[in-house]
Amino acid sequence: MDIKEVHELGDSIVKEVSKAIVGKGDVLELFLVGILANGHLLIEDLPGLAKTMMARSFSMVMDLEFSRIQFTPDLLPADILGTYIFKKDQFEFRKGPIFANIVLADEINRAPPKTQSALLEVMEERQITIEGDSHPAKSPFFVIATQNPIEMEGTYPLPEAQIDRFMMRLDVGYPQKKDEIEILNRRIERKTDNFVLEKLVNKEDIIKMQKAIEEVYLSESVLEYIVNIVSRTREVKDTEVGASPRGSLALMKLSKALAALEGREYAIPDDIKAVAIPALAHRVILRRDLWYTKITQADIIKNILESVPVPKFK
Repeated sequence: MDIKEVHELGDSIVKEVSKAIVGKGDVLELFLVGILANGHLLIEDLPGLAKTMMARSFSMVMDLEFSRIQFTPDLLPADILGTYIFKKDQFEFRKGPIFANIVLADEINRAPPKTQSALLEVMEERQITIEGDSHPAKSPFFVIATQNPIEMEGTYPLPEAQIDRFMMRLDVGYPQKKDEIEILNRRIERKTDNFVLEKLVNKEDIIKMQKAIEEVYLSESVLEYIVNIVSRTREVKDTEVGASPRGSLALMKLSKALAALEGREYAIPDDIKAVAIPALAHRVILRRDLWYTKITQADIIKNILESVPVPKFK
C-alpha cells in the first residue's frame, strides 16, 4: 500500500464516521492519526459528547472487534484480563474483554490503581501475562480510554507513568448550534438511537496503512524541530516535569501519520504543530503553585510552539 492509498482510505473512513459524529472532522482526523500511528488514546471531556460513540464508530468502519469496559470502584484486574477456571478436571483460561482490537476503557479514573495498572503491560508490550503464561494481544490493538473532568469525588487520577503511555489526549468539545440541529434531524430520520456504518477496511488494511506510514520521510531539520519542542517542555519555568523521549517519539509518529493522511510522503513543521498539543500536553506536569490558576498544560505547549523557531522547509 502506498501513501496515495492511505490518503484515500483515510479520507473515506473519516467521511463515513462523520455520518454518526457530526461536525467534529478535526477530532475524527486526529483520532484516526492516533490509530494509524499505532498508539493508545485518552479522551477527556464532559459527559454526553459522543466519546464512546466515536470509538464504536471507528471499530464499525474498520471492521475491528470492539470491547467496552465500564470502569467502576469494584472492578478487578481479572475482570479485564481474564482468569483461569477449573473445567473438566483441568484449568482453562477464559479471556477477558481486553482481548479485542479496540478496547474502550470507559471512565478509567473510576477504578482503583490496581485495576488501572492491569492495562500497563498490554498497552506497552501488546501481551498479557497471567499465572506466568503470556498471551498475545490481538493485532491491531488499541486502548481508547475516557474520563470526565467533572465529578472527581471518589475517583483515582491516573498516575503520570500511565498517562505517558497514551500517545494522544483529545477533547471533543460541544457541537456548534447548526451541528446540534443536524444531530437531531439525523435521529428523526433514523427513527432509532442505533446507527449502522459501512465497513470500508479490515484489520489487514489497517496494518498495511500503518506499515506505509513508516515510509514517510522526516528531514533532519524537522527532527531537530521535534526535539527542540520537547526539550523546551523541560526548561520552561511553568513546568515541574517536562516530556520524556517517549513524547518525541509520539510527536514523530503522529506527524508521519498526519502527513500520510494529507497525501504527502514527507512531514513538514505544520504537521508537528498540528499534533503537538494532543501529543505533549498530558505529559507535562505544571508547577504546584499553578494548579489553581487558569494556566493549562495546553497553554504551555502553545506558548512553546510560538517561541521555538520553525525550520525553513523547501
